[in-house]
Amino acid sequence: MNHDAYPDNYIRGILNSVKSIAMVGASPVNVRPSYFAFKYLAQRGYDMIPVNPGHVGKDLLGKPFVASLRDIGRPVDMIDIFRNSSHIMPVVEEALTLDPLPKVIWMQLGARDDAAAEKAEAAGIKVVMNRCPKIEYGRLSSEISWMGVNSRTLSSKRPPAPTQGMRLSLNRMSVGGGDTAASDRAAKNKSEQS
Repeated sequence: MNHDAYPDNYIRGILNSVKSIAMVGASPVNVRPSYFAFKYLAQRGYDMIPVNPGHVGKDLLGKPFVASLRDIGRPVDMIDIFRNSSHIMPVVEEALTLDPLPKVIWMQLGARDDAAAEKAEAAGIKVVMNRCPKIEYGRLSSEISWMGVNSRTLSSKRPPAPTQGMRLSLNRMSVGGGDTAASDRAAKNKSEQS
């Protein structure tokens, strides 16, 4: 997998297939990015599980915090890592001890660990790095275009405004997809320099 440019169908397939998401590094502080992402995904119908040992005993939007992935006690489809890159490998190693394994390891914006990604992919887990599922969901559903952001999706119909727990269609037509000539050249140049 080229982790510098993900095809829209790869991201779309993940967001359409997962139902439960454990967010490692979730925060109950309502001005933190993890709070916004957690709330947004919960409002779109995902079963969100906040993981943060510093907040055990508290809850986030009615969901109790757990200290670690092992404390969840049930299968989880996706692990969303809201930690910096130096903390990714231990989270991936813990995820690899779960039974059953998660389908996806997702590393938030600014977070990337190629060795951890390789380890997860070797176990059959899909990996996304340096992306936000909230942003990708909004882009692929065209919901983000309501705020004037170019989502690279075309449709003559505006998507419906979501209601609590409503999942929007992520199957809107992408104009340029996640790849562009510039991103393809950058990825090629990077691989040639390695």
